[in-house]
Amino acid sequence: MQKVHPIKAVEQGSIAEELDVRPGDVLLEVNGSPVEDVLEYKFLINDYYIEVLIRKETGEEWLLEIDKEPHEDLGLKFETGLMDRGKSCKNKCIFCFIDQLPEGMRKSLYFKDDDSRLSFLQGNFISLTNLEAPDIERIIKYRISPLNVSVHTTDPGLRVRMLGNPKAGEALGAMRTFLENGLVLNCQIVLCPGLNDGEKLKRTLEDLFKMGRSIRSIGVVPVGITRHRKGLYTLRPFGREDANRAVDTVEKWQKIFQKEYDSRVVYAADELYLKAGLPFPGVEAYQDFPQLENGIGMMTLFKEQFDSLFKKMAWDTRRTGTVSVATGMAAGDFIQDLGKRIEGAVRNLKVHIYPIVNEYFGETIDVAGLVTGGDLIGQLRGKELGEKLFVPENMLKSGEEVFLDDILVTRIRESLGVKVEVCPVDGGEFLRKIVQEDLR
Repeated sequence: MQKVHPIKAVEQGSIAEELDVRPGDVLLEVNGSPVEDVLEYKFLINDYYIEVLIRKETGEEWLLEIDKEPHEDLGLKFETGLMDRGKSCKNKCIFCFIDQLPEGMRKSLYFKDDDSRLSFLQGNFISLTNLEAPDIERIIKYRISPLNVSVHTTDPGLRVRMLGNPKAGEALGAMRTFLENGLVLNCQIVLCPGLNDGEKLKRTLEDLFKMGRSIRSIGVVPVGITRHRKGLYTLRPFGREDANRAVDTVEKWQKIFQKEYDSRVVYAADELYLKAGLPFPGVEAYQDFPQLENGIGMMTLFKEQFDSLFKKMAWDTRRTGTVSVATGMAAGDFIQDLGKRIEGAVRNLKVHIYPIVNEYFGETIDVAGLVTGGDLIGQLRGKELGEKLFVPENMLKSGEEVFLDDILVTRIRESLGVKVEVCPVDGGEFLRKIVQEDLR
């Protein structure tokens, strides 16, 4: 049965609006072909001339002949971003974070995706275990690159064990197929102490090194362990020595990659440097920050943005007042140092930094992005918050002012009796918002 795609919205000023396409119309075909999903749609409209068949709400069919630039979008929005159902994960990973979520959270948080289309569109990492031959052919045909792959280990037997899927070892062969066909890969390794670290990590990095320069980046991140692991595989969190060994291995392999490919390629997560008690590398160490969304290089970039604006700032030393900033425990000292620098420049401005202990997921989860509204309220009630409380936007659902536990920003404001402002994860904007507020 041919798929059709109801149009949910039409962007203002777009090609589609100019051609009188409206919400409620239905996309039938592009260039005489039915459209399977968003990847096929984007592939088919990527041309100077296209023909789009639309069925109007009246039942009338319009064939639109469109001249445009190849990468110019039509401005159509559909019921789902994929124009299809998302593919769910078939693995039973021993380190899966979703399996460690408490009950009662919003339903969407429990969905495990493993969809190559989301890898390309949103940067999600996929395991390759649910790809069949037609899927691999489509990825190559539509040039889904860079593709983001959760590797974890290149030892087939260990990968089967870690992913809980008998196909996990052989699925690595898809990586070689993609590389042979000119695709570029970003890789992720979730390190579990005693399993895929140490010598196993060295072997994985060596194997990826041998695959060539089309491995664009490799992110090495520590496993996240919540307190909701009853009945799950026994894992221990990263300790200081574990983190030091991991960082040492990554930095040694950076030199090897740099010498051969003129790129460091492999990067350790910010969490590993924090857990190891090591200073962060400079901006140049991350090159073009290929895995920033994976928490790699975020603090270094944040500080660089802060420093850049700090040097240019025309300081108003007459400003007075008090503000507060909420963050995770991992970044507490880091943000505290920035707050002290602001106070040093504006002596009558007080900046309180409040690292929040994660009681919802457990204290081993210490990143700001997993702080909940309930923990924020519980730990800041009665504290000196001043005229405004700043919270980083990565604490909230993308595009919405709601925390992981479904508490809204408005409730934070009501419960704590303070104005709340969401701040972008950008060091310059962080500084600008705190200093340029009229607090008197």
